[in-house]
Amino acid sequence: MSIGDLELTQTPRRRDAQERHDRLIAAARREFAARGVDASLERIARDADVAIGTLYRHFPTRMDLLMSAFEPRLREFLDGSTKALEIDDPWEGFVYYLENLFRVQAGDRGFNDFLSRRFPGSADTERIHDQMCEQIEDVLTRAQEAGEARPDITLADIVNLIWSNGRMIDATSTTAPNAWRRYLYLMLDAYRAKRAHPIPEPPMTDRQLYDAMVHLSTAD
Repeated sequence: MSIGDLELTQTPRRRDAQERHDRLIAAARREFAARGVDASLERIARDADVAIGTLYRHFPTRMDLLMSAFEPRLREFLDGSTKALEIDDPWEGFVYYLENLFRVQAGDRGFNDFLSRRFPGSADTERIHDQMCEQIEDVLTRAQEAGEARPDITLADIVNLIWSNGRMIDATSTTAPNAWRRYLYLMLDAYRAKRAHPIPEPPMTDRQLYDAMVHLSTAD
């Protein structure tokens, strides 16, 4: 067999492998968006018309598949976060950050799960969550230093808002898919410094917040 013959026989196999990979990504995006990060891998493989073993050859772990499936949404979210920090008015930057965050969250149940949880076994997701937390603190601190956001808001308060919004999205996605915007703006009024009143309960610590996000990943 000549080198030319070998190339002709190998190229279709490479193309077929890429097609299977693409079908798996497309099926994963549909399933994770509809059913969350715990969606059945067997169903994803079936929807992609491949064997489960083929899925694992392409994506050895669930997190490998999640990261590949979420890549466009992650890029969209992180690009929006960067834009928020570039807005001159600190309060408007804070508002833009949260609206972008919740808009992306509302469009995908799996990405909603991803934002709400921690996956300590995955270095990639830990890095992304650390980056997200740093961005939240940056946009919040800017608004606080400008005297626009109340000074006692913490990262944990924003993550709690993400959790609350996620539950509301689940409840309203088919009946009032934009309801989340109303309640975001109600909360933004509560976050304004000029509306601040003493709060009887202290914020969660960073350790409590992290443990709670991990708990969401391990709870049945």
